[in-house]
Order: sequence, then C-alpha cells, then structure tokens
Amino acid sequence: MRYRAIFFDRDGTLTMNDRDMDKELHRRYIELSGVELELPYERFIKFFNKAHEQDKPYIPYKTIKDEICFFTDFYELLLLDDGVKENVKEKAKYLGEKLWYVYKKPFDEVLEVLDYFRSKGYVMGVISDCPTSLEYSLELIGLSKYFTSFTASAQVGVGKPNPRIYQHALDIEDLKAEECLYVDDTPNEVDGARNIGMTAFHIDRKGKHEKTEWTITNLKEIIVYLRENNFD
Repeated sequence: MRYRAIFFDRDGTLTMNDRDMDKELHRRYIELSGVELELPYERFIKFFNKAHEQDKPYIPYKTIKDEICFFTDFYELLLLDDGVKENVKEKAKYLGEKLWYVYKKPFDEVLEVLDYFRSKGYVMGVISDCPTSLEYSLELIGLSKYFTSFTASAQVGVGKPNPRIYQHALDIEDLKAEECLYVDDTPNEVDGARNIGMTAFHIDRKGKHEKTEWTITNLKEIIVYLRENNFD
C-alpha cells in the first residue's frame, strides 16, 4: 500500500512561536502600559477564560476579524489588571490588531519535508486545535501553499482527540483513514488519529515523553520510515 496523504498538527509539529514577535509584543506592551508584560501560563489562561466569559457573539470566534476582537478584549482586561487607566480601549485595540497570537516560525526541517511530500504527489493538510486563523498563520510564513485543507477546531466545533475533527479533514479530501499519515507533538492527539485508522507519529523533539515505536524527534524520520518499508 502507498499512502496518499499526510496531515500535520501545527504548533510543536510544523511551527514554534516567533521569538522576535514575542519580544516586540513585550516592548510594545511596556510602551503602552508602563509595566513589564508578565504572562505566565496561569495568568494567560485566567484572562483568556475571562474574555471568553463575556457575552460576545464571536465566542467561539469563527473568523479572523472575530479572533482579533477577542484578543482586543483579552488585552483590555490585561491592561486594566496592570493598572492602566488612560486610553485603555485604544491601546487594547492596537495590541489586538498588531500583536495577536498568530505569528509563528517553521522548524528547521519543515520546508525540506514538505517539498519531499509534494514531490511525491501527497495530499497535505493541517489539523490543529486552534482558531480560524490557522490558514492565515501559515500563509504569513510561506507554508500555506503546500496544503489543500486547514482543519481548525474552532470551525469544526470539537478538538483533538475527538474523532470528528480527524474525520472532518478526511471528508474534505475524500480520503480513507488508512490512506493517511499523521504527525502531532501531543500523545493523546496522536492516539486520536490512530484510533480512526491513520498511521500516526508522535514527534517528541526534546524527549519529554516515553518513547514508543512511533516516536520521532524530527519530521525527516517519517521519510526514513517510508523508505525502510518500501512505501517511498
């Protein structure tokens, strides 16, 4: 059997956060608020959830415009908590429009791997627990051209490992699960793909999890698997 398609998770698999944009966010936040941006995970989730609790028509957000509006609300709450009193809405609007969480960088081997699968005629898609800006975030770094489908949890209404999100991606491409490869950096999301019949790899770049026969540390190891098993 020759596989016909490969699906990728985004964050931690294809991309990482853009550190330069993270630095820019911190610099701009200091300029606008007069204080350092302190945003450990617990604080981020606190205000992320608080913004979601507000009675807004765009929650869960379905468009990029709605997503920017959401992060504008997020930054407004954050600025108020940091004691900012003047022009809070204007400052939050700037942060929401210019410095929202969409900027990514590809891992070093990503272009080589995507070029390989494109040269072999594979259908390629992305399945991610993220908002509707999935395609846009990949367009910004030149990766969207490789993919013919972008399956975001915000649009499907469920996240991984729910089988519906994987099946949604398969239906878009008119594929069967057994025809597809999948790779993700989160073990239970790998299991979700495998449970519906995909051949699924867990990419563990830093060796944080228990190793299995399907663990890889670099996307190029999928190509090695295909060649060793005469699927190339």
